[in-house]
Amino acid sequence: MAFMDCEFGGLDPELHDITEVAVILTDYRLEEFARAEWKIHARADRISPEGAAIGGYNERDWQGAPKLRQVLTEICNMLPKGSLVIPAGQNVRMDVQFLERGFRNCGIPFPFDYHVIDLATLFYTWSLVTGEPLSALSLRQAALTAGLIEDSVPHRALADTELTLDSFRHFIARLAPRGTLDRIVSGG
Repeated sequence: MAFMDCEFGGLDPELHDITEVAVILTDYRLEEFARAEWKIHARADRISPEGAAIGGYNERDWQGAPKLRQVLTEICNMLPKGSLVIPAGQNVRMDVQFLERGFRNCGIPFPFDYHVIDLATLFYTWSLVTGEPLSALSLRQAALTAGLIEDSVPHRALADTELTLDSFRHFIARLAPRGTLDRIVSGG
């Protein structure tokens, strides 16, 4: 799986650029084997003030950042060859929409499977199984419920990817039949 998060200059992939992306690769047991993060050179006219504020974007810190084509090529190079890689994350469909547009515009084949695995769905499933009501399906709410954070966290690609993976592990462990978690964690 490729746990991922992108930051954007806004919410419309046709109008806004990706400003940051992080990827953590795991096996099916959620054991990490690679990670990377990038700031991406973005066009100022494709960054809304709201998007910049949420994602922490400012032109000074992004000077010298690689262009999208280079980052997408590096993402492809880090993926295991001959393996089906499924995007995973919090509201990962949004990230996939931006990435699909970026790959298409750069003329690079999209390297990920068409399935996605989303923390929001897992969190909702956990709430149904446990009978715990949810106030939101956000990453913040999932991480608070899991006891991983006490308040909000900065909205940055790698921090969100790490928190998503940790939350995913937490809720999978709570839904796993007895003994399964031990096998998952021990690699058995």
